[in-house]
Amino acid sequence: MGDIFVLAEHRQGELREITFEMLTKGRDLAEKAGVELTTVLLGNNVGEHAKTLVEYAKKVLLVQDPKLENFNSETYQKVLSNLITEHNPTLTLIGHTSFGVDLAPSLAASMNMPLATDCIELKYEGGVLSVTRQMYGGKVNVNATLRKAESYIVTVRQAAFPAEKGTQVNGEIVEHPSALEQVDIGKRFIEYVLPPPSGVDITAADALIGIGRGVKDSEEIPPIEELAKILGGVLACSRPIVDKGWLPSDRQVGSSGRTVKPKIYVALGISGAFQHILGMKNSELIIAVNKDANAPIFGVADYGIVEDLFKIVPPLKSKLSELKG
Repeated sequence: MGDIFVLAEHRQGELREITFEMLTKGRDLAEKAGVELTTVLLGNNVGEHAKTLVEYAKKVLLVQDPKLENFNSETYQKVLSNLITEHNPTLTLIGHTSFGVDLAPSLAASMNMPLATDCIELKYEGGVLSVTRQMYGGKVNVNATLRKAESYIVTVRQAAFPAEKGTQVNGEIVEHPSALEQVDIGKRFIEYVLPPPSGVDITAADALIGIGRGVKDSEEIPPIEELAKILGGVLACSRPIVDKGWLPSDRQVGSSGRTVKPKIYVALGISGAFQHILGMKNSELIIAVNKDANAPIFGVADYGIVEDLFKIVPPLKSKLSELKG
């Protein structure tokens, strides 16, 4: 078996969290298979990223070129296909992000390699790759075995695995030429176009207060937002709150919103539909408040309170304020 490749994803000067999540899973697979873990880093002036990644993998294959300054599925495919042909990895992990969804299918088709997308688990069984994917909007987990091949490509769902450093590796950086000057590139990067933000990045918050259908009126939100501030966190929500226009879409947690992993997630009046749970189930500590004792949110909560959230919020605010002096 060859090495396991992890394609590092970076955007606007920062390595994205999905990179470290894939490295965690890749390290586990590599140790069990007795092979090495290799990170592939494509970009321009990304030497500092390479120095970070050698702490996670035995080897960092670094390819720098002005044409790789920003993600372009065409340039990435040409460079990555050359690296795969040269090193023959047994598995290449790519994030199931806007980048990965654009790149992986075309790469797999061009190299005639089996591809599994949006995976939440993967393992080798008898030398054959087995993956777990979700169907019907997350209601069903499906275990699938790919056809036997020398090399596979898999896209990994964000937050499917923890981002753990493990034992410091102190690997080596190996630079490769891009060879892009020898090919014509049809696509070109123009600019990043981002939706108007609310000024809050819920994916970076250590504490989140999530609100759902239990909040019946927009005027009920400010006291809850005060609780979030006292807790040192920010306000998030499930889809019904966004649909009513009470919070912007970038505050939504779930399969059609953001995936979050805060240190503490407090779900107030959220029943816990599977779409929402998919976006927050990996939070370190989950506290749920709901009047319905059978609400699905209690199935993933570490602590649960069966009560009207508006009977819980005022005393909780008072107690936290008292503790903070």
